Amino acid sequence: MNLFSALRAAFPSNLDQPAVETDGGLVYSWRDLDRATAMMANLLRALALPEGSRIAVQVDKSVEAMMLYLATLRAGYVFLPLNTAYQGAEIEYFVGNAEPAVVVCTGKNFGWVSRIAFKAGTKHVFTLNDDRTGSLLDRAAHHSDVHEAVAREADDLAAILYTSGTTGRSKGAMLTHGNLLSNAQVLKEYWGWREGDVLIHALPIFHVHGLFVALHGALLNGSKMIWFGKFDPKATVAAMRRATVFMGVPTLYVRMLGEKTLDREAVKNMRLFVSGSAPLLIETFNEWQERTGHTILERYGMSETVMLTSNPYSGGERRGGTVGYPLPGVGVRVRDEQGGALHTGEIGGIQVRGPNVFKGYWRMPEKTKEEFTDDGWFRTGDVGKIDADGYVTIVGRSKDLIISGGYNVYPAEIEGYINEMPGVAESALVGVPHPDFGEVGVAVVIPKPGAALEGDEVVATLKSQLANFKIPKRCFVVDELPRNTMGKVQKNLLREKYKDLFAQ
Repeated sequence: MNLFSALRAAFPSNLDQPAVETDGGLVYSWRDLDRATAMMANLLRALALPEGSRIAVQVDKSVEAMMLYLATLRAGYVFLPLNTAYQGAEIEYFVGNAEPAVVVCTGKNFGWVSRIAFKAGTKHVFTLNDDRTGSLLDRAAHHSDVHEAVAREADDLAAILYTSGTTGRSKGAMLTHGNLLSNAQVLKEYWGWREGDVLIHALPIFHVHGLFVALHGALLNGSKMIWFGKFDPKATVAAMRRATVFMGVPTLYVRMLGEKTLDREAVKNMRLFVSGSAPLLIETFNEWQERTGHTILERYGMSETVMLTSNPYSGGERRGGTVGYPLPGVGVRVRDEQGGALHTGEIGGIQVRGPNVFKGYWRMPEKTKEEFTDDGWFRTGDVGKIDADGYVTIVGRSKDLIISGGYNVYPAEIEGYINEMPGVAESALVGVPHPDFGEVGVAVVIPKPGAALEGDEVVATLKSQLANFKIPKRCFVVDELPRNTMGKVQKNLLREKYKDLFAQ
């Protein structure tokens, strides 16, 4: 079944009820969502695109951007969301790799994005802005507001999410209609979604958490959303009097704890607070509990699998520092480096399977094969343990992945850019604790003989090449990097050396 059809079937019978209320005071009804997605879907079908075409989208968050996602599903195409922070070199790679039939960008980026897209063979480039303007809406306005969703099978592709590669090259995780729908249905039940729930949507929508977990949750329950284009801690706390569910990354919780208005009275209507995309510090978990009387529910997922585990909504303890139990229908196991079974509580590589696990990496059959075990389990690349009660704890990440403010940063990618700079002999990037982002990158660079390097200049150069969340917060120029007997850089020593750099 087409995922859109399942979401549309959950719309309330009275389509004139409010579906989305924005921070700018606009109200969209369920009928508005239905009509606008139909018009956009009809526009896409009128372009006579090949079956399975990718629709690549890099726009600011707006209700219209959400409608474009739903319209893409409705029209039977494949949605490809791109982080708004991505710069030229990154967009060039994604467009070259995914070969989208349509690219949608902001008006201000049209010049350089369209050049990249047309050069790569994309036929159609539209603009969409967060103030309800752009050529996409102008063109869609001429199309019918009635559209029959295109039939799709559970195994048909619905979306491709690029996840940074540990070797520096991003991989496109292929998610099917079945992957996304099965996960949304499980979470609806597991998190106790009920009639009258109202979701505060304050997350980006180019990312699993905001696009799939939060959005599908509200739509599948026919729940109204209070929509924030950009996260505002004070306004979010104020909105909680009219809402029941909030989903955020740890950084958002830290920022709300900085608001004096956050107290038990402010959250008395709230039912559920969910945190994910990065580890939640136990201090944040405890302080939130103390201030609000609510216990944050931590869960674990990834681009390739949507959600895998969750602390219990009811009938069990939400344990800080853990990500709870495997969700119904999801298998989670921990294995040693040779793939052997481990005893309860022993640390190893986390492997998973279930209807939510992706179809593979776009045009990377060898990489896909490598990431699955012979008996069909996906190797997540995360390291963790399962205790005697069945709670899963993530203790680290293989291959030095840094999660900063909920976004994945792979050191190999950033090191590649630094190493190409004039005067750089070698570099290493490590993640260190940060009070706001959870973790940030710190670069350590060795200059070539006779070269004069400045750490600030290295950072400034990266800012012109990469998304902001990937930029190291500091860069140190040193004579040598710590190495083991095999000559491998000992990043654990660098992490130890700089771990208190941002301590409050």
